[in-house]
Amino acid sequence: MTIENAIHRINQLLPNSISIQGTIRKQHGTNETYFPEMLPDAVVFAKSAQEVSTVTRICHEEECPLVAWGTGTSLEGNALAKRGGICLDMMQMDKVLKINPEDMDVIVQPGVTREQLNNELRSLGLFFPVDPGANASLGGMAATRASGTTAVRYGTMRENVLGLEVVLANGKIIRTGSRSRKSSAGYDLTKLMVGSEGTLGIMTELTLKLQGRPEAIAAAICAFPTVDDAVQTVIQTIQLAIPMARMELVDAETIQACNKYFQENMSELPHLFLEFHGSETSVREQSEIVAEIAASLSGSNFKWSTKSEERTKLWKARHHAFYAVKAQYPGYKAIATDACVPISKLAGLIDETTKDIRKSGIPGPIWGHVGDGNFHATLLIRDNSQEDKKIAQSIIHKMCKRCLQLEGTVTGEHGIGMGKLRYMQDEHGDGWEVMKDIKRTLDPNQILNPGKVIQSN
Repeated sequence: MTIENAIHRINQLLPNSISIQGTIRKQHGTNETYFPEMLPDAVVFAKSAQEVSTVTRICHEEECPLVAWGTGTSLEGNALAKRGGICLDMMQMDKVLKINPEDMDVIVQPGVTREQLNNELRSLGLFFPVDPGANASLGGMAATRASGTTAVRYGTMRENVLGLEVVLANGKIIRTGSRSRKSSAGYDLTKLMVGSEGTLGIMTELTLKLQGRPEAIAAAICAFPTVDDAVQTVIQTIQLAIPMARMELVDAETIQACNKYFQENMSELPHLFLEFHGSETSVREQSEIVAEIAASLSGSNFKWSTKSEERTKLWKARHHAFYAVKAQYPGYKAIATDACVPISKLAGLIDETTKDIRKSGIPGPIWGHVGDGNFHATLLIRDNSQEDKKIAQSIIHKMCKRCLQLEGTVTGEHGIGMGKLRYMQDEHGDGWEVMKDIKRTLDPNQILNPGKVIQSN
């Protein structure tokens, strides 16, 4: 029972789908942050659930590690082949199988990206709301329980996946959930798989909830003298039950990077980026109320627009903030991390984290989905500098410990992967032992994405 045997058997059955070329392996062994290359021994390009089942069954029998791969945008090393083995590329399974406009749901393969799906839905007046920023695959988004800018109104992948087709570690294909909007029938296996990061099964089909496109959309931007003023604006807005579609915090350092990268001239102060969905009347009313709240907390230059090109321009800056910041520091690697706490605790957590970053001497811009208490710190370290890496990890450690003290979570959307594994015991206590038991039951040979989420034997 070896990796070599698994590769040989897969090659016999799927000779046109497997590659051991170094360039292909390298493409599937890198990541967007600081984790070192971890090359798989081979890459298989799956074209159907049956092929996934065949590969999984062989890997199970040969005790060969198997890691599913989407677009590779995960930031905690979630899809890296930590123990080698087979990387199962799902991106050729990229078909929108069935749209049910009358029921507002859709069935897709895992390689469909969120932008691809929304392009197909546009003519029907529908859209899929979960927006993590990157044009990620929907299978990867479900695997990491992604959220993003619109979660404050529409929820995360957890709330938007109705059902799944999943290949288990032994190759068995099962279905979870249904197209109905609720069920009391048995354990919720859909929710178990969503967020499992490919450690319990491999998703080969997803049934997703859709939303109707709002009559009117308005985007707004507002500057604040301090991050605390911006966060207090968010808290008061939420408390008034204003149905915000997006509420994004961007700190001054990130604004500076975006100004240079996109040739903008925004005030180099902390900003809120906002979006309102509804009727023309409700959008205008919501904008006016939030503008008043912001003004009472020293907000300035509140600007809003319903023009599509202006909204696109605004959100392009927010979605590409990570790349704007990286461009400011050539020769640096980024350690991107996130945390989530009850919204009333968010301002204090950001303040303490900001102080740690300033004392450290390394750059660390902050932005995030503050409408639901989630924020990101992107720590820039000099390439190959072990000292910078230690400093950054110390900042992250302090941030995670504070999160747990504030009854929050060490990750709101990036997932555990390898980067946050050390905090699972502290966050879940005996619950983590239950997770390990589930893993051992569904994956007794520990082949599915080993070394992620739980500590494999």
